[in-house]
Amino acid sequence: MRPTMTDALLVASEVHKSFGGTEVLHGVDLRVAPGEFVAVMGPSGSGKSTLLNSIAGLDTVDAGRIRFDGTELTTLAADALADVRRTRMGFVFQQPTLLRDLTLLDNIVLTSALGGVGTAADRVARAESLLARAGIGGLGGRFPSQVSGGQLQRAGICRALMREPRILFGDEPTGALNSRAADEVMDLLGELNAEGTALLVVTHDANVAARADRVVFMKDGRIADEVQLDGTDLVAAINTSMQELAI
Repeated sequence: MRPTMTDALLVASEVHKSFGGTEVLHGVDLRVAPGEFVAVMGPSGSGKSTLLNSIAGLDTVDAGRIRFDGTELTTLAADALADVRRTRMGFVFQQPTLLRDLTLLDNIVLTSALGGVGTAADRVARAESLLARAGIGGLGGRFPSQVSGGQLQRAGICRALMREPRILFGDEPTGALNSRAADEVMDLLGELNAEGTALLVVTHDANVAARADRVVFMKDGRIADEVQLDGTDLVAAINTSMQELAI
């Protein structure tokens, strides 16, 4: 049974955000339940990435409230907010930001080493376990330039999982991948979601969004529609909504 909204993990209320005097988010409300997979779709400039960055605490908001895992993020000092991101959130972007002079394994270990999680041996063991689970266990000694885009993205997911986050934020995590690599990345994210990790993913791809429990459509800085994916022809339902909204 999929999660309900009774006890939301993430609640964004009346969120406003402007850049250079132009309002990008116009009082957006969004809720994500524990273990829920929510996809956010919309045209370029609709505010998708701004919404994700705002509710994840990567950007400050002009107005509104954001509560995550029982913590009011909008009232936290910068250091405390960074600690929440580091310990309870994971991030996967379109271009993995791994350090090119470190191996995949060292990139992943470094994430938790900065916060002093476990012993050095514990961190290496967990990183190796995550690499194996992601299907790239034999590539830990390679550098980012020595692996494919799909393999690099899976390594980025491993890095995001080192601290066992409550939620993973993804901003076009398959946008730079071919269809096969995208399917592999989404299969991995789907496994994590099935085990209880919430996902909030911005995407332009209806095939990616069709894996979600719910799709939120943004237009002009507002949530214009929402589709609960409980049918069979999910891609068709998403495309219909996009056509109706002229997205």
